[in-house]
Amino acid sequence: MFCAFVGAGIGNYLRCKLTKHHFTLFLCIVSSVSLACFAYAGMLKLGEILFGISVQHEAGYICAMLFIIPGFPFITSGIDLAKLDMRSGMERLMYALIVILVATMSAWIMALILHLKPVDFIKLSLSTEQWILFRLLASFCGVFGFSIMFNSPVRLAVAAAGIGAVANTLRLELVDLANIPPAAAAFIGALTAGLLASLLKNKVGYPRISVTVPSIVIMVPGLYLYRGFYNLGIMSLSVAASWFASAILIIAALPLGLIFARILTDKAFRYCT
Repeated sequence: MFCAFVGAGIGNYLRCKLTKHHFTLFLCIVSSVSLACFAYAGMLKLGEILFGISVQHEAGYICAMLFIIPGFPFITSGIDLAKLDMRSGMERLMYALIVILVATMSAWIMALILHLKPVDFIKLSLSTEQWILFRLLASFCGVFGFSIMFNSPVRLAVAAAGIGAVANTLRLELVDLANIPPAAAAFIGALTAGLLASLLKNKVGYPRISVTVPSIVIMVPGLYLYRGFYNLGIMSLSVAASWFASAILIIAALPLGLIFARILTDKAFRYCT
């Protein structure tokens, strides 16, 4: 986690600097993702030499580049399409797909250069209560970080983080404890986030979408998308198709959850002119 923190921090810093100087989107993505993967690999190698860290942690390089996953345009494109705003929805969807394609290809090439593989993560020996506690904490920090990246005020980021911590932990526990399919759990998690945002929007004093979207961006399956592309690159087509199918189902479920939460709580949203 520390190595991923350093890699993602360095990669996102470079992306921000390049964006500020108006470099093209493709250059920003390739440079930041490559640097994040390289920084992670360097930190991990240093950890192996100094502290005897297991080589199996090499899969964490995926986490170091997930800051680039365009969760905001992915989710808002679904909401736009639900309102039949086709132009805005398709533009945001195509932008997200472009970022995903370039980012995953860059990470795949870096994995080949650095001899990294997206192996399974080492299992943690934690009780159910510990899992829930740490997931609440990690989800809160993750959503808070995404909100700050979207230039949200601190008060708004805290509100979104609180909602996201509850919704994301619920999603993960539904998969682990109730054996609910990940896509169905993602729908329930997004629905929960939407309903909680509807209850808190007047107290927070910000538009509902500025709270709901950051709170579920953490649920976008960047790991699934990358593993799908990685296996596609090594011509393991059946495995790639499985990862891509799971990712598509989850990505479709997330905006649907927010949409139905809005339908249940907003009379104006239920009708279309």
